Amino acid sequence: MINIIDEEKIHGILDKKQNADISEVRDVLNKAKELRGLDLEEIATLLTIESQDLLQELYETALYVKREIYGSRLVLFAPLYISNYCANNCLYCGFRADNKEIERRTLSLDEIKEETIGILEQGHKRVLMLMGENHQACSFDYFLEAIDTVYSVQDSKGSSIRRINIEIAPLTDEEFHKLKDVKIGTYTVFQESYHRETYKKMHPSGKKSDYDFRINTMDRALENGMHDVGIGTLFGLYDYKFEVLAMIEHAKHLDRKFNVGPHTISIPRINPAKNAPASLDIPHKVSDENFKKLVAAIRCSVPYTGMILSTRESVALRNQLFDLGISQISAGSRTNPGGYKQAFGLDHVEDESQFLLNDSRSSGEVIKDVLQHGFIPSFCTACYRLGRVGEDFMDQAKPGLIKLFCQPNGLTTLKEYLVSYADEETIEIGNALIEKELAEIPNEKVRNKAKEYLKRIEEGDRDLYF
Repeated sequence: MINIIDEEKIHGILDKKQNADISEVRDVLNKAKELRGLDLEEIATLLTIESQDLLQELYETALYVKREIYGSRLVLFAPLYISNYCANNCLYCGFRADNKEIERRTLSLDEIKEETIGILEQGHKRVLMLMGENHQACSFDYFLEAIDTVYSVQDSKGSSIRRINIEIAPLTDEEFHKLKDVKIGTYTVFQESYHRETYKKMHPSGKKSDYDFRINTMDRALENGMHDVGIGTLFGLYDYKFEVLAMIEHAKHLDRKFNVGPHTISIPRINPAKNAPASLDIPHKVSDENFKKLVAAIRCSVPYTGMILSTRESVALRNQLFDLGISQISAGSRTNPGGYKQAFGLDHVEDESQFLLNDSRSSGEVIKDVLQHGFIPSFCTACYRLGRVGEDFMDQAKPGLIKLFCQPNGLTTLKEYLVSYADEETIEIGNALIEKELAEIPNEKVRNKAKEYLKRIEEGDRDLYF
């Protein structure tokens, strides 16, 4: 078994790079603008920045990198929790097995349909489906059936979910063989912490306590038919600088071995959760300023990957992070099974949630905010459905060619939202942004095709993409 993370090497780099000078930092930022990524020492250099002037240069570089690769779009999705049964005992999670005060639920297929309606009525076209790690209470075969169920649903406007990404327990080779023929987008598993001692402490029991089995999940996934994988770290468990370097080393390992780096990287911080001691007394709390710095540093380090920001963060901080390289966000989220039905009827039951949310706005409010910041709220699922996945996607993303599709697809999916779901103020702001972005599409043929698609959407057509 390959030792993917060399802790001694990473600690050595961090010790060496404690006091980078201004010229060294600027050399690294100039290299980042070449869109080829950074090595671990260069990333460590960025993480040493304390000067507000240099931090601002880092932030501007991160936004430049993001715009060069993905343009001005921000992809939106909603999480869909179908079960909170879990056999693990993660000390930071409300779903942990030892939390006896949580009501355990596995949604029926009819309840999953109701949840999907609640998501669709917000305008969403893609979901991230999750369940706790307990196959006895919520089997893998049930999960596959739940995927088919979500795809079968239409809302009152005839819309349906176009792509499901999944975040579930590490699978066996046999389970991956089953999954490879299912219509999903990205398969995601968080390592949570790349530091072995911390990992062992935070995962005292359950299958998740096996560090090596978990960290080799993505190798097994790509060896057994998955095209796109997502990784992530839960910041606050251990020193954030170590976690950043280790996560990037994981990404580099996948890229070297499979020529496919992670399709997405998630960067959550620990949020309070009921009866989860590490969430109430965070071992290595990450300040807002350090969080902004690490987000920007990751964007500069792996320019091709989608960076996901959840509703764990406050409205004010999320708005700042949009400018630091984030390319995907959740909106209108609920983190408990049945949460969308509760949100549209009964009171939301926080005690059933995996963690507390800091951005509890509706999707409509988030979308309006994104528009006012000059970004395109995108519901695009074109790459998955046209086969631009895995190595083919990387061939487009790494040199920045993918934005030639991202920009017009963002505009057409935004137009669908404006026509079917938006209020008058959002329609006005959204249409103005569409006109501005249309004029900036460099390819005349694509620009004219986009204009045609937008007109057809106004006339009732749907699901037009490049």
